[in-house]
Amino acid sequence: MTNKIVYSDGEINEVRIIPDFLPPPSELAFREDTVKVTIALSKSSVEFFKEQAARHQVSYQKMIRRLLDEYAARFDE
Repeated sequence: MTNKIVYSDGEINEVRIIPDFLPPPSELAFREDTVKVTIALSKSSVEFFKEQAARHQVSYQKMIRRLLDEYAARFDE
């Protein structure tokens, strides 16, 4: 992707605020069937999950997977 995003000042259209529904990091680990994917994440996000995973003695990848599962479950309507 070589195209740069150009941001401009201006009015923002209607904004929808979504209530905080994401679970805390301590609840982001359980076993389930998985599919391997490749994804590029920001360094700061990976560092956050690694720190939280170490604190709760779980895999950071499992925490990220659980977070995405929770998000998808909320919007699977």
